[in-house]
Amino acid sequence: MGAFEYIEMKIPAKPEYVGIIRLTLSGIASRMGFDYENIEDLKIAVSEAITNAIQHGYKGSKEGQISITFGIYSDRLEVVVVDSGKSFDFEKVKGMIGPYHERNQTDLLNEGGLGLYLIKSLMDEVEILQNEGVTVVMTKYLEGEQVETDGKIVST
Repeated sequence: MGAFEYIEMKIPAKPEYVGIIRLTLSGIASRMGFDYENIEDLKIAVSEAITNAIQHGYKGSKEGQISITFGIYSDRLEVVVVDSGKSFDFEKVKGMIGPYHERNQTDLLNEGGLGLYLIKSLMDEVEILQNEGVTVVMTKYLEGEQVETDGKIVST
């Protein structure tokens, strides 16, 4: 997995706070060397995941919190959005994520329309864990760090 650093933020589950996360994400991704187009893709995908958490995780509740964690690796950025609002162990959550189940994930995020489809089209990897809330893990690789061989994606 390699050494990494992470930044964790919590916001009230309200749309007006999404911009703060977009600004933070832009700063982190720019510092890592992502180009403009990839930064825009990241911002759209992460905004969509947060909006889903606000709309579906809390259904208008005024009390909810959303946790956003940025895992900064040498070859990729992982963004984790958790709608339970509780602190979590980044490595533990990563270890709990099982195999991809298309049907379950589609059910979770498609209520809002494009939801998961949009996120998946903009990110390199998307994983979802449902426990007390919904955890969405989105990964974007730095250009040239990922190659496809015989249909399997490997890091270089």
